[in-house]
Amino acid sequence: MTGQTTTTPGPAPHRAAAPADRLDGAAHVVTGEPGCGRSRFLEQAARAFAGPAVRVRADPARPAVPGGGLRTLLRALGDVTGHAPAGRSGPALLDALSAGPVPLLVCVDDAHLWDPLSRAVLGDAARQLCRTTAAARLLLTVPGHRPPAPEFAGLPVVRMDPLTPPEAVALLDEATGGTLDGGVRDAIVDAAEGSPALLLALVRRLSPAQVRGDRPPPRPLPGAEVLTGLAGGYLDGLTAGHRDLLLTVAAAARDDEDTGVGLGLVLRAVHHLGHDGPVPLPGLPDLPDLLAAADGEVRFHSGLLRRTVYAAAPDERRRAAHLALARELAEGDPRSLLHRAWAGTVGGDALEAAAGDLPSRRLRCAAYTRAAELCDDGPRRAERYTAAAGQALLGGRPHQALRLLDAARTGGAPAGVRGRAALLRGTTALRDGPVDEAQASLLLATSLLADRSPADAVAAALAACDAAWAAGDPAGCLAALERCGQVASAPAPDDPRADYRLGLRALLEARFEEAAVRLRRVVPAPDGSGDPEDSLRAAAAALMLGDLAGARRAGARALAAARTLDTVAAVPRAREYLAYAELRAGRHALARTHAEEGLRAAHRAGQRNTAAHQHAVLALAASIEGETERVAGHVAAALGTARRHGLAQAATLAEWAAARADLGRGRPQEAADRLGPLVRPGTRRGHFALWMLAVPCYVEAAVSAGQPEGARSVVEEFARWAVFGADPQAPAQLLRCRALLAPQDRADALYRHALDLHESAGGDFERARTELLHGKWLRRRRRLREARDRLGAALVGFERCGARAWAEQTRDELRANGAAAGGPRPHGSADLAGLTPQQLRIARRVAEGATNREVALTLSVSTRTVDYHLRKVFATLGVRSRLELARLVEQAEKTGAHP
Repeated sequence: MTGQTTTTPGPAPHRAAAPADRLDGAAHVVTGEPGCGRSRFLEQAARAFAGPAVRVRADPARPAVPGGGLRTLLRALGDVTGHAPAGRSGPALLDALSAGPVPLLVCVDDAHLWDPLSRAVLGDAARQLCRTTAAARLLLTVPGHRPPAPEFAGLPVVRMDPLTPPEAVALLDEATGGTLDGGVRDAIVDAAEGSPALLLALVRRLSPAQVRGDRPPPRPLPGAEVLTGLAGGYLDGLTAGHRDLLLTVAAAARDDEDTGVGLGLVLRAVHHLGHDGPVPLPGLPDLPDLLAAADGEVRFHSGLLRRTVYAAAPDERRRAAHLALARELAEGDPRSLLHRAWAGTVGGDALEAAAGDLPSRRLRCAAYTRAAELCDDGPRRAERYTAAAGQALLGGRPHQALRLLDAARTGGAPAGVRGRAALLRGTTALRDGPVDEAQASLLLATSLLADRSPADAVAAALAACDAAWAAGDPAGCLAALERCGQVASAPAPDDPRADYRLGLRALLEARFEEAAVRLRRVVPAPDGSGDPEDSLRAAAAALMLGDLAGARRAGARALAAARTLDTVAAVPRAREYLAYAELRAGRHALARTHAEEGLRAAHRAGQRNTAAHQHAVLALAASIEGETERVAGHVAAALGTARRHGLAQAATLAEWAAARADLGRGRPQEAADRLGPLVRPGTRRGHFALWMLAVPCYVEAAVSAGQPEGARSVVEEFARWAVFGADPQAPAQLLRCRALLAPQDRADALYRHALDLHESAGGDFERARTELLHGKWLRRRRRLREARDRLGAALVGFERCGARAWAEQTRDELRANGAAAGGPRPHGSADLAGLTPQQLRIARRVAEGATNREVALTLSVSTRTVDYHLRKVFATLGVRSRLELARLVEQAEKTGAHP
């Protein structure tokens, strides 16, 4: 199907579908694989639509009478609009869609089941509707597991994406009332692969003991009965040849479904299944349209149907398909050995030896798993399951890794294998669980591996340091680094890993010069290393040094290495470092892009902790852009995981983002209340390596709220930290903070010196903030011409970096300064448009609930001035109370009717 394609998350009951009147275009085809929720999408769209809605659905049990679907639709339209359609043609349908006095939504479910005549008329009317200005909307659903009907070609497509893991969890929590055990829930989410129907089918089959987690869920998950119950009907009517063709494709894609299957391989293998006649070919009528063939490869349109075909086939046919594929693969191809192992004709020793040569981590995991299943020796079996778990974890499948580690426990594993298992469990928890548990597991791994595999022991100790860092525990970091030094061999002269360990320890012990020397050695690309972990360490070192260009280069290297080596688990972390680097450099739009990609990658890889960090970055970016609801959503998501898993780093960033959004909206008291505990000494202080970043915001908020004394002590701490150079903006920010706290005879010079430093540091946003504060200071001292120049420059800077809320503050200052503030603004209503800029600012803050004293502190005026202007506001607007004023301002904000 051609035309514009839009993807939308699967419609779990807790998520509303995109309103039909907000979709770009008058007609859309909604598609997705079986069980994705197309019908529910129509239900939600009909409920959300502003006008009447008509829903019709084809009945697959009734024979398709020529024109029958069209007649059904026209009757339904006549019942709603009160106009009997004139005829049964495309123009008649188009007239009926446009006949009513109000917008109309028409939903046709399973439109592919209509007779050809009705489909043709419907598709023609939809295309014509797209070319008109009619207010009617038309939504058609068709399945995504087959090619689209040609009658609907060219229409815009809304494709239902699988649920993300958080959406799947929310659906299961709603379906079970939140009673489902977390481990069982994760197993079901992993098995369902984003299918809403499969999620619900799996949870309905659980016993009460399984729901509680007292017993494990049934295996395999999902079984053939569940799959055929959901999708078996789509396979009815197939010939035996077609079934074997589909089974061969499914067998070839087993455990590596993201990779296309060679069409020639499949067609040759089918001959070995007893089909000597003509073999189906792409483009011929007898090729099952459940398959898509292109560029010499073939794959299923639907992953659910692929799984159903394989699970529902008899055991002997599955084995025969694997043997047929093995015979046709080139001699020495390790995939041939894997297919023979699945068929039960080869032993586990040979498969284990060849596993490392397989082309993807999923296939390597499958090979080690099958080799373990074929092994009778307990310790060897445990070793193979552990190797499989390692491949699953690197491939971004942590829940599968944990299940394999559980299987390894039954084998009486030696200490070295138990150490690698502890390393894998700790790494999984570091990315997707409580970080204190991760730290304990990783330190155990260090002890178990110290004598048997020193390199792995060092990796475990460094990961334990990462866990302590995420928890905001500097003592834990130092203890892990001390343990790392005990198990590491003597460092080579140019060993980046040793330099990282020793440099980080020096930094934590405030030996800044030594730390800088060591960490600078880590940042360049190491010779011959393609390990993404080395590049991730280099990115971390660069961020500690404030070398943002180096951090970007190292993050890009890590991303490239992760993709090349199929190390899916490293992709979200590479994006995280890239997002941090761009955020610190002031490139907020690029930081947002990296964080959005990283968030999707973290969800796919099952890394909730990494996702929390991405949410925090997105909250910080949105706080610049003034998107209040988006800030709140990302802050809530970040804090939700951070509080459950002990992520002090993500929590500090999220709280800072919320406070910066308050500051951008002109609410310094709220910002100061939120930031005070984060930056002042005490048990509630934020992450030890990050709270300094929030100091400039806190000083500005505290001074604007009339509480400068609380800011003086933290400025001195900030000054000591700024010397290290970890943040290029810190020297200019320090001078800005000093200017805010300085007496009048010194502030001007401090602001100007800060602006000079901004020239070398770069970054539009921080420079514009200094210009705004300087402009405010100048205006309050009646140096209006200088203030106009400063504020104008600030406005340009904020607009350049997309800081809308801050730009709005600057426009208000320009108006109060007596200058016309450029930039687009909504048209005002007669009431609010009658207020002066100062009166409007006071009205807005009073409507938000601020007292006169709080307004006076925020605007740096006297309480008497606020009283005077507020009386003028009441008289102009004709209101008698603050409540009436709040209602009027709220209504103006909602409708855009404000100056």
